[in-house]
Amino acid sequence: MAYSILHGPEVSFNNVQKADIEDPSTFNKAYAVVIGAPFDGGALHTRVGALMGPSAIRTSYTLFDRHLTLGVRPLEDLNVVDIGDVYMPAPEILNSLNRLQKTVTRVAESGAIPIILGGDHSIMWPDVAGVAPQYGKGKLSVLQFDSHADTGWWFPAPKRGDVGWDLDSHTNELYRYGHGTMVWRLVESGVIRGDRFVQMGLRGYYPTDEEIKWMNARGIRWYPMDEIDDRGLDTCLDEAFKRLTDDCEAVFLSVDIDAVDPLLAPGTGGPEPGGFTTREILRAVRRCSLELPLAGLEVAEVSPPWDVSGMTAHLANRIILDALSGVAKRRQVQSTKPEGR
Repeated sequence: MAYSILHGPEVSFNNVQKADIEDPSTFNKAYAVVIGAPFDGGALHTRVGALMGPSAIRTSYTLFDRHLTLGVRPLEDLNVVDIGDVYMPAPEILNSLNRLQKTVTRVAESGAIPIILGGDHSIMWPDVAGVAPQYGKGKLSVLQFDSHADTGWWFPAPKRGDVGWDLDSHTNELYRYGHGTMVWRLVESGVIRGDRFVQMGLRGYYPTDEEIKWMNARGIRWYPMDEIDDRGLDTCLDEAFKRLTDDCEAVFLSVDIDAVDPLLAPGTGGPEPGGFTTREILRAVRRCSLELPLAGLEVAEVSPPWDVSGMTAHLANRIILDALSGVAKRRQVQSTKPEGR
């Protein structure tokens, strides 16, 4: 497709060079490629609006791109480009998710890191599934910052006679592939090993007892906010990093913006009080990209209609920049290591 933005002005992420997914020569020298996933067709029982997230994230500009403490220029150092938005109409859930997966796969096959701007969190399934084959079965792990476990295989599809039964096809897809089902789907399909799936920041009144049993049986390690508060974020990250890199070659980083406290990031579909501070999430993401072999990054559930002064989109923009800064610094350090070290 030619460069196109579906919801918003035709601008790229922080004004980086535009590229065309149909012309590999436009991104074959990029170390990171931005992909827009303007989709909220998977939002279930929550506030919609995440389809406008990619545009809001792109246009939350920074005038400079040199990271103050890391001393790198991530957009320049990594030759970041933006291929625009994938065509993802909300009523076409499976078709939209499949288009996204094909796009992520093409970027990953080029050797670049896909940076996906969501969109509701149903994009996690095609994003991770698009990257995983590049590393071999069981060799990609996932670190998910989120307030929700997204393990809802149990969502019942409506039956004839229910309200909205005449929307059977679309509603069935919504319940089967919506933004509360991706973790179950990735693990049960074998795309990701359960014991190499780590979740940080869960809280509130979900998941259900049945889902917790399933999570524990599959070996998923989940850190509720209470445990992070009690033990400390860095201690939990240290522990998580060991698991994520054990017999795995790369890590996919998934950030649902509702991992952050809604006081600080109100523009999201499923706000849950008691989350990370902005400083904590930025520090955590920076550590991840500095210390882990990052294979891909998504930032999901930014919903501009519910935002205040663009603060949630601005945070999402900075999460991406901090992650890219960590990747750039990691590459810089590795390139200066003496041979044999």
